[in-house]
Amino acid sequence: MHLPKYNIKNHPLFNCGNYNCPICAKAYSQIRIKNRIVKENFSTEGVAPFIGRYGYPSINIGILAPPEETEDTWLYDAPKYWSVNNFQIPKIVDLRSSLINSREKISVKQRNKFLELNQEVSMASKPVDMDINLKDKPHFRMNYDNLMAPTGPYAELKKAKLTENPNIHTKVQKVHYDTDLKANEALIYLYENKFDENFLSKILSVGILGLGKNRKLVPTRWSITATDDTLGKHLIKKIKEYNQINYSAFFGNYLGNHYLMLCFPEVWSYELFETLVSNPNNSMTDYEPYEGRKYYAEQTAGGYYTVRLAILEKLNEMKRQGSVLALRFVTGDYTLPLGVWVTREAARKSMASRSIEFSSKELMLEYAKKLVKKKFDLDLSRILEKSLLLKEIKNQSKLVKFL
Repeated sequence: MHLPKYNIKNHPLFNCGNYNCPICAKAYSQIRIKNRIVKENFSTEGVAPFIGRYGYPSINIGILAPPEETEDTWLYDAPKYWSVNNFQIPKIVDLRSSLINSREKISVKQRNKFLELNQEVSMASKPVDMDINLKDKPHFRMNYDNLMAPTGPYAELKKAKLTENPNIHTKVQKVHYDTDLKANEALIYLYENKFDENFLSKILSVGILGLGKNRKLVPTRWSITATDDTLGKHLIKKIKEYNQINYSAFFGNYLGNHYLMLCFPEVWSYELFETLVSNPNNSMTDYEPYEGRKYYAEQTAGGYYTVRLAILEKLNEMKRQGSVLALRFVTGDYTLPLGVWVTREAARKSMASRSIEFSSKELMLEYAKKLVKKKFDLDLSRILEKSLLLKEIKNQSKLVKFL
């Protein structure tokens, strides 16, 4: 796929010189897409569904597609690929701003031809050729969200039809046609068969999973967290059977999101702190003990479940369990909210880094303090003092005391 060269600094409107400047990224994407949006009817490839939440249970359902046929259309909705290939904010914004959301309103349990088409596109292994007819020209608007990847222009749909048969994997067909299979069991089955969470959240959102009588549309932002939570709980059950990890630290980053993961040789528990480097006094945190959480992680929200999933994937790979203190530091390089896929992939990059092992908790915490001071000029002691996980490790009685 040919992507434009970014000569933003040469444009008279963009003279700040910051490659990741949010104002420049937004303005540049607006100029590009306006030049491409010239007609109401076009042939394209359907990339992904978009299920809104406003007005629930009567909501907008849409299909995201570029305004013309392009090479490598799958790249418009490929968070793992973006991360592995180190895509930066301007390129991601450019990709997402090129997707038109052709939409119509529907009840969450209603069924119509456009929903059926949307479901087929969502289940397909690759983007599907289609024709789209809109009621009017798309309106340009970029939406940036802490949970979802950015969305761009939108328009009310008049008519849509597929011009090729979608290629749907047999395992996806299996869970779709099995109306006695619960949605969480279907997600786990596909995940164990190498379907990634981005694909899984899409098919969950369009209502093709679960018991037949319970199937309904799920807003995109809800389906993302539901998928991460379901997969995480599945992995927790597995890692609780493993031996404990050594004192280990992992550190990595992506798009200005830095993660320091501190692993302790204990039974499973998890705590996440999120800190803006520019405002370190207002850290947000959520925690779960061995028994798990009963309520949604209100402070760190969807990011809590993405980071937990990344940690659990690594522990499962290592066949170890432990208590994990995850520390997120957000720098000024993260200029636009791009969705929780960023926290998931940044956490994965951290867990994929070479770990450093320590002989004691004290040595690992001292290393963490020095690293955070060096990288971000922050005093980590203030965060560590608030940690429920560290307090639990300190206070819990060890079996060895009674031997």
